[in-house]
Amino acid sequence: MTPLKLGILSTGDINRLVIPGAHDSEKVDLVAVASRDQQRAEEYARTWEIPRAYGSYKELLDDDEIEAVYISLPNNLHCQWSIRAVEAGKHVLCEKPMSRRAHDVEEAFDAAERSGRILTEAFMYRHNLQTRRLRQLVDEGAIGEVRVIRACFSYALFDTENIRLRTDVEGGSLMDVGCYCVNGSRLLGGEPELVYGQQLIGPSGTDWVFTGTMRFPSGVFALFDCGTTLPERDELEAIGTEGSLFLEDPWHAHDPGIELRRDGNVERIELEYEDSYRLELENLSDAIRGEAEPLLGREDAVGNARAIEALFASADSGTTVSP
Repeated sequence: MTPLKLGILSTGDINRLVIPGAHDSEKVDLVAVASRDQQRAEEYARTWEIPRAYGSYKELLDDDEIEAVYISLPNNLHCQWSIRAVEAGKHVLCEKPMSRRAHDVEEAFDAAERSGRILTEAFMYRHNLQTRRLRQLVDEGAIGEVRVIRACFSYALFDTENIRLRTDVEGGSLMDVGCYCVNGSRLLGGEPELVYGQQLIGPSGTDWVFTGTMRFPSGVFALFDCGTTLPERDELEAIGTEGSLFLEDPWHAHDPGIELRRDGNVERIELEYEDSYRLELENLSDAIRGEAEPLLGREDAVGNARAIEALFASADSGTTVSP
């Protein structure tokens, strides 16, 4: 199979995790990067061994050889440039979260469908064997019927100039890391019918701590917390009528494994390490070549944005909200 010709829009920090997977994959050929500054693009391309450097995003999109782009721009630009990319004939892997507004995500997928291009959201952990095995265990009834989902994701950052703490680019803990908690809860519970959110707004104007609960039609409840001013934590647990499945590193899966806690015993299911970023790129490549379906499409992206939008609305109003 001919490798996918890939370009990257932006020199964002997240690229450092994505680029190694692109270089390691036989299904992906990373050929270009774009910045708003030509010199910056050239320096970045030299550092990361990328053949072409463009001084504007439009220049990269005008390169006919590039088949797909990875968009690692700030949150507020995700949907805007996804639309511009698909209309330029490119397939798109857009960094999470696509938006805090479901309408924007709908518009991006509408544009992709009109253009006959694939658009997928970059929740890399969903491609990992650890996540697939978790879903399989739940489906097999390993813990009975799921009743509660518990998730967290946090770290400490106090530089108010950091892009993650800037209101003008839609930063904050829910958008940066809480979106994983929402996505993981939805993976196991479906689409929430009622949510309640609370937030602590820090000096940066962004939510430094966000907590949320979600109720699902199946009778499942989810609770999560996330923060940019908390200790480094990331966990996901599915609690059922007969036991629980606990992941101590669900989002990165650096040391993948699942603890099955049942009947007073703990069994650790060991799994092999996989580069989730490489896997998401390869899924995009396979989908473009007609070898697979995109793992994540419109339904999941819109559902996540709808839940995030409702959580923000709840935190602002102090009431429960239906997504």
